[in-house]
Amino acid sequence: MSTVVQPCARCGTRWAVQGTPMHWCPRCRGVLLSPGPIDAPPQRRNYRWVARRPGRLDRPAGSAGSERRSAATPRYTEIPRWGLRDRPVTAADGEPQQPLSALARWVYTALLATAVLFGLAAVAELIRYLVLLRNRTRLIEPPLLWFSDALVNTAALFALIMALVSAAAALGWLIEVRRTVFAAAGRRDPRSPRLLALGSLIPGVNLIWPGVFLSEAVAGRDDPRPLRAVRIWWVCWVLGGLLAVAALYWRTADSLQAKADGVLFTALTDLAAAGVAVLTLWVVRTVEGRDLRGRHRLAHRWVMAVDPAKPLIEPVHPGGAATVGTAPDAATADSRDGAGRAAQEVVAQ
Repeated sequence: MSTVVQPCARCGTRWAVQGTPMHWCPRCRGVLLSPGPIDAPPQRRNYRWVARRPGRLDRPAGSAGSERRSAATPRYTEIPRWGLRDRPVTAADGEPQQPLSALARWVYTALLATAVLFGLAAVAELIRYLVLLRNRTRLIEPPLLWFSDALVNTAALFALIMALVSAAAALGWLIEVRRTVFAAAGRRDPRSPRLLALGSLIPGVNLIWPGVFLSEAVAGRDDPRPLRAVRIWWVCWVLGGLLAVAALYWRTADSLQAKADGVLFTALTDLAAAGVAVLTLWVVRTVEGRDLRGRHRLAHRWVMAVDPAKPLIEPVHPGGAATVGTAPDAATADSRDGAGRAAQEVVAQ
């Protein structure tokens, strides 16, 4: 029978073992460095996984300084990497791309450009209103009037075109998100892409159905933030649509004052459209598990503390309360001493 010397990886004790090698040190329960393959079955392994609290020392219980270090506040010397951070799942290189994937990738740029163009359109409307105020007291030079009209019309045209591009890109993103969500649940999207397109692009109808489609996509998630973001966006989307309808109706007025007020109303509508574009981008990022800047949100996990909570510093008691509280104790102590002396006298007799 062969003899194998197995040193302990923790305390360094060397054990001479005959026959079957041991796995754990009999002294400190540390791992014995016995010869064995890494992919050995569980019955032949010479290692095991041990979960320890942060700050706990890997030394025997009776070693010097263990009690002093174990009383310290548990902490990590670095950020744990074994599961406290959820990395986003990336698509495989060989996975086939869907036809709408390229269109959905443009949704971020299109929404941002839409917000910027509607902001410029609002500025153009404000400039036109200032020109109208100047026209109350003096004549407006033709170049300034031409510049104001060109700026208003150009900004409004490009903002409208970019809004249509954003709508198409958001539609492609919605179809891809719903397909991914239902595929993860082992189901098929009950709504066809044609129905999604009709409900999202037809004026009037698109005030209701996009919120329904998004709510169905995020309804089963544990995180309440996507559903909350969809509801906030839905309310703002409906209010923005009603505001746009009111601005178009205001343009039918005949009086000069109503037309001047319509310029301010149009500027307010453009600002609302820019805000809705930003909210749409926020909803898209939130549904994807990101913040508004596109950074992935990290999952917060909590670890239960099993050690008893002990105050490090004894609380300071008021002086008056301490005097009142110690008076009965002193009287009790005096009575006990008197009773003890009486008992001694009785025994002595």
